[in-house]
Amino acid sequence: MPARDTLSLKTVGTNGQIALGKKYAGRHVLVEEQGEGVWLIRTARVIPDSEAWLHEGKAAADLQAALDHAARTRPAPEDSEAILNKAAE
Repeated sequence: MPARDTLSLKTVGTNGQIALGKKYAGRHVLVEEQGEGVWLIRTARVIPDSEAWLHEGKAAADLQAALDHAARTRPAPEDSEAILNKAAE
């Protein structure tokens, strides 16, 4: 289990926001009310519905295989020029 940060006191502002610092600015969070006055706040990643298929089954496996192949296989410098010329056509 990762080490926990120290406990800190925060105040919910009049607009309903809690300032957690720049580290979490712009991040999505899940707020789970576990009981009266007890909240569990966790960071979350949101995947648009139209992109969810990329994270499921065969598509996810194929995508990971392609990324692994790309990491292992670097094009030769002359290949880069040919690819750019073909893309310009």
